[in-house]
Amino acid sequence: MTSVDLFVGNNTLIDPELYSLWLNGHSVQDAAAQLKKRGILQEYHVTHDVLISDVQDHYRTFSMLERWLHSPPKLIEQMMFQLDPDIRKMLIEKYYEFDPLVVRELLGKKLTSKQRKDLDDVSEKTKVLLRSCRRQFDNVKRVFKTVEDMMGSLEENIKNRFLLSDVLAKKYAAIVFLANNRFETGKKKLFYLQFDDFAFCANTMITNWSYSSVDCKDHADMDVDFDVKFFHSLRELKVLAEKDALDEHRNLVCQQLKPQLRDKVSADLESNFKNMSRFIITIATNLIHTKEVRDFFVDIIDKLIEPLRQSGWDYRDVSLFLDTYADACRHMDAIVRHNPPLLKTWDRYIKTVKVCVLRMYHT
Repeated sequence: MTSVDLFVGNNTLIDPELYSLWLNGHSVQDAAAQLKKRGILQEYHVTHDVLISDVQDHYRTFSMLERWLHSPPKLIEQMMFQLDPDIRKMLIEKYYEFDPLVVRELLGKKLTSKQRKDLDDVSEKTKVLLRSCRRQFDNVKRVFKTVEDMMGSLEENIKNRFLLSDVLAKKYAAIVFLANNRFETGKKKLFYLQFDDFAFCANTMITNWSYSSVDCKDHADMDVDFDVKFFHSLRELKVLAEKDALDEHRNLVCQQLKPQLRDKVSADLESNFKNMSRFIITIATNLIHTKEVRDFFVDIIDKLIEPLRQSGWDYRDVSLFLDTYADACRHMDAIVRHNPPLLKTWDRYIKTVKVCVLRMYHT
């Protein structure tokens, strides 16, 4: 008697183009119309009814897969659909991708049921279909609720729980960080800033100011939060706002920059240096207060960026100033002679402020 081993394969076919149309919120009819316009009826010699039936079949598959996409590790464990690993990866990544315009509208707002009902305005403003806006809102809320109380690295937690790429996990880490710390992002003067601007600044803060910073000793904590001990240490920077230190700082900076700046900008720097420096130091010493953290972007624009714009500073001027301003502290008596350990605190603080200001300085 002959023994036969029999294996039956049932790989699920996923059409990436139709998947994208489904994710973007297009109905079956809209998706079929787009395929028809591309000439698919002639290419495959099928009727319109057959095309509609095929699109419906794919859409049913996507809808059935969606419940596992809410928790990507379960997509790997499920046995109903046989999926190639690369296809699974594509399904997850694309499902969690988002339109920066949509997420920009969500920043600074509470992720509530009421907010979800008001997504019509977001859809109209961004020209993104409502179904897609809802998917993106739900994904942001889901990621936030999953990782907000987890210990360790935000980015790693998101990658592990949602199996996302490094790039996408980093974007979600920025969203969670901004939401958790309730940064003000919705005021009119901030409208020119795009999602990528806020994400860049948030990820810089995570790297330098949170519990995941290499300079932080409490790595067991959550990097969704700021390093409170570091924020307390920033109060020592008040010494740089005292008259003697301000004069020394001003002389060092102005002397070095005078040959590199236009006369108008150089004159403005000399006359306004003390106000600018006091503001930068005040931000540092007040970060221990929740409200000051929340208003970080607003304050930077109000007290630094707008005055510099009005005085005609361009991006190069601002970059030269911040580099020189940051480096000059390495040569100041207030730090070098009287408090050398403060230099490490200063470096950790100013390198973040510097890159955030430059990122926000859209001329």
